[in-house]
Amino acid sequence: MQLTRHELNGHAEFIGDSSLRLSSLPAELVQASDSAGPIELGLHELPRRSGEAHLYRLNHPLAAALLARAKSRELPAAEVQFAYGDHEGKVTLLEPLIGKAGWLTLSLFSVESLDQAEDHLIIAASTDDGQSMDEEMAARLLTLPGSTSPLSPGQGNTWSGAEGPGVRETMLTDLTQQRQEAIQRGISERNARFFEAEADKLDGWADDLKVGLEREIKQLDREIKEARRAATSALTLEDKLTGQKQIKALEAQRNDKRRSLFDAQDRVDIQRDQLIRAIEMKLSPSAKAERLFTIRWSLQ
Repeated sequence: MQLTRHELNGHAEFIGDSSLRLSSLPAELVQASDSAGPIELGLHELPRRSGEAHLYRLNHPLAAALLARAKSRELPAAEVQFAYGDHEGKVTLLEPLIGKAGWLTLSLFSVESLDQAEDHLIIAASTDDGQSMDEEMAARLLTLPGSTSPLSPGQGNTWSGAEGPGVRETMLTDLTQQRQEAIQRGISERNARFFEAEADKLDGWADDLKVGLEREIKQLDREIKEARRAATSALTLEDKLTGQKQIKALEAQRNDKRRSLFDAQDRVDIQRDQLIRAIEMKLSPSAKAERLFTIRWSLQ
């Protein structure tokens, strides 16, 4: 809704924090209305509370068009003056920054690994005295009200204790790179846990199969032993022959079970090799970084 309020400035009346009455469309959204579905004027609510309102949600044609326009907008470097005093409540984390200024960049880091794609927003920020800011502090800074103005040529090119904008850019780039590496380490550790879980499932299945077959083989061993005892104690030739046939049949069953056990172990080895090859083929992660904007910030 905050994005919508910004993008529809002058084209809608906003009623509280969850409703808007759309009176007209920005010119560039008229074509989007034709291609992505009709964008109707009138009352939109999130969530919908009245029957005559349109349900405004992320995949609503209006929201989709506004998001697409905002994401594709070129953002030249600018100066943002944040006003701590205009923010409701106290933000203890930001109080040490009052009266200070610095630089901030936001980058989009996209990683694809194991057939999964994910996007991460990385904030890198520093103060003019060369102190880096953690991401939580920088993210909270961006939640404050403020005003934006174009960045004048040469503005902010001084950095006490450093050698100017080149050092500043290097520091922000290094911070971004460190967070990219941390994200990739996290993904690698998560992938390792996934592989371990898949291998454990395979081992568990193999153990269950092995235990079951070994139990059946031991049962056949006992039956063979009993059949031999019975054949030995038989008094007639016919009974002895019948006993030997039973022993032979039981031994054949036992041999089949033993072959099944060896075959099962071979299948486990084959499946383990297939799992390793499949994961190796997907393990080459592709990563792409794109800087979205750079701002010169100050906090008053």
